[in-house]
Amino acid sequence: MLTVDFDRFPVGPGDRVLDLGCGEGRHAYEAYKRGADVVAADLDDTALKHVRDRFSSIAEAGEAPASASATAVRADALRLPFPDGAFTRVIVAETLEHIHADRVVLAEVSRVLAADGLMAATVPRWWPERICWLLSDEYHAVEGGHIRIYRRGELFGRLREAGLRPLSSHHAHALHSPYWWLKCAVGPETDHRFCELYHRFLVWDIMRGPRPVRFAERVLNPVLGKSLVVYARKS
Repeated sequence: MLTVDFDRFPVGPGDRVLDLGCGEGRHAYEAYKRGADVVAADLDDTALKHVRDRFSSIAEAGEAPASASATAVRADALRLPFPDGAFTRVIVAETLEHIHADRVVLAEVSRVLAADGLMAATVPRWWPERICWLLSDEYHAVEGGHIRIYRRGELFGRLREAGLRPLSSHHAHALHSPYWWLKCAVGPETDHRFCELYHRFLVWDIMRGPRPVRFAERVLNPVLGKSLVVYARKS
């Protein structure tokens, strides 16, 4: 399930892509399949092992061009182990809301991004996220949980401070907002029949991508989208 729209964030052969806070690697895999040289970075060793294994599977299946490369490394977003201007593209998806020193992270992103390079940042959208916080402290007040809720203008301001010029934005994953409201209402750690059924629906949608459901989500995204996605260029 991609949050970044690769039609708005073009990636291809010759690009050097950093997926910072890669998690399970969904955006890194897409960039690799499109022919870029990809570095997936995270602090979670378990997730990084999974990403390395998946990179190997993609290569073995011939799903990425032979000219492309992919690696997964352990890296601290506050002090990236890469030289200035090392990447033409940087993705920071669902990561900034977990880090107190978000300005430091964005300064590091700007440092390792090449001149005129592009970055994509995704964070939870303000009002759907606010409902989750109101419904449940367990949702966010946990170790490694969300520590802030961004408004669009606030995130744009942070990007500009780091020398990154916002270009455009949109919202994604409208169908996920009601799921998380339901989870928060019953308790994030509580098993509930309705939550299980909704989760099955989301998995079915991700795996099958039925056109009516995809169309419905595109229509709902501007109002109900769970994630805010922002694209910016290094000034």
